[in-house]
Amino acid sequence: MRRVYVSVDAEGLPGIFHPTQLTPEGKLFHELREVMGRVVRFTSEELRRHGVREVWVADSHGFMGNLNYLELPEDTYLVRGSLRPISMVYGIDRGFDAAMFLGYHAAAGTARSLADHTYVGLAFYEVRVNGVRASEFYINALVAGHYGVPVALVAGDDKLREDVLEKAPWVVYVTFKESASRYSAVMKPMNVVLRELGEGIAEAVRRVKEGAARPLRVEGPVRMEFQFRRTEYADAAEDMPGVERVDAYTVRYLARDIVEGYRVMRVLSLVALAVDAAFRV
Repeated sequence: MRRVYVSVDAEGLPGIFHPTQLTPEGKLFHELREVMGRVVRFTSEELRRHGVREVWVADSHGFMGNLNYLELPEDTYLVRGSLRPISMVYGIDRGFDAAMFLGYHAAAGTARSLADHTYVGLAFYEVRVNGVRASEFYINALVAGHYGVPVALVAGDDKLREDVLEKAPWVVYVTFKESASRYSAVMKPMNVVLRELGEGIAEAVRRVKEGAARPLRVEGPVRMEFQFRRTEYADAAEDMPGVERVDAYTVRYLARDIVEGYRVMRVLSLVALAVDAAFRV
């Protein structure tokens, strides 16, 4: 293995449990930066220990500027900043042997799951790909697969595990914490988290080298369905060319492939945010 792509989200990271940790304005945001930085540095160093020459890390949470650029290990490229194409996996098309997703969480509507949501929680109650309820893992893995990149490892809370292994049984899943509710979880000690992550990385590298990990693909055209949280978001979204109104909350879009579907999802989330800002009283 020469190059590995790492996408890192926040809600599924160890120690993270509350909105005050998740935004720069939050009084506990420094905890997120410290935890994310430690997990990412460990991952990059472990990958290099296993012979990987180049690691790309995509900061994929919120405004996507959570990681400290100056604290990254050698030979680690950082993708940071928001409003980038194919958001959480930008650059995945540049040729990687494998991808790893860290700090991921369950799809919106998953019971007793910490901070469950899909892409933009304010916008969507549910996103479906060809009728299948989609988590961020599933959507991002399909985009990676579109470019021939297999997802070899996913690490997050326990509620995401079943979804990952059902859709991609070759993936190594590392459980960072046990979710108890939307804002609570049982946290493993950090030394245990890092030990288990190191074991998972070693196994994932082995599977990739042996050809056991494969790209997760879906053939086009791809039917994307977006169930919004508010009807006014759908009111605005249906004016977009190619978007079909299904019911009060839901719109549908037939995309040429999953990459186009991802881009439409990103635009629709921005439409919802704009509507929310414009009509907030």
